[in-house]
Amino acid sequence: MAHLVLIISSLLLLASTQSTVAVVHQVINNAAKTPGGQRFETEVGIEYSRQILISATTFIWEIFQQHNPADRKNVQQVTLVVEQMEGVAYTANNQIHLSAKYVHQYSGDIKREVTGVIYHEMTHVWQWNGNGQAPGGLIEGIADYVRLKAGYAPAHWVKPGQGERWDQGYDVTARFLEYCNSLRNGFVAELNKKMRTGYSNSYFNELLGKSVDQLWREYKAKYSH
Repeated sequence: MAHLVLIISSLLLLASTQSTVAVVHQVINNAAKTPGGQRFETEVGIEYSRQILISATTFIWEIFQQHNPADRKNVQQVTLVVEQMEGVAYTANNQIHLSAKYVHQYSGDIKREVTGVIYHEMTHVWQWNGNGQAPGGLIEGIADYVRLKAGYAPAHWVKPGQGERWDQGYDVTARFLEYCNSLRNGFVAELNKKMRTGYSNSYFNELLGKSVDQLWREYKAKYSH
């Protein structure tokens, strides 16, 4: 049986000093006849999700201080696809894939959770990854940092100072990056900018004057009491 596909597209026009950038955002529910797909439509909504795609895009540009289109990835379209799959979500080729199974099984406020997931996954669309050289934990940490700053950090996330390694990823690294950004406002934006062409741990030293390991030790010490 063919999947019910619902597509809502929007044209986001953002004026900049040099040009106007058009990004098409669309949402497709390929799991509309499943319990998770139905919950997505009734408790989250396609139109709401489309608006969050737009909001996340502009928020991420602000976090990364990418006011000039030349500083951003050349992305023309971003699509959120709800489908039957394992896991929570993943992003590939500017498509965000959200698990209908996860939506069905989630026991809390699914609208807030999906919003947070979209902010995380949309970061992967726009962030630089050091040409594949950056640690995976840092990539995921930056995505969760954006989710954190957007105000959608789940209650189960680690508290500041927790974790075993700075590049442990996700919430652990997000909390560490928040600390680093408090030492130099705009640090995460500058770090992302450096990661456009490559990656080195020395970027931390260049931006903050200390090695990433020393920063991690000082971060842990700050929250040890």
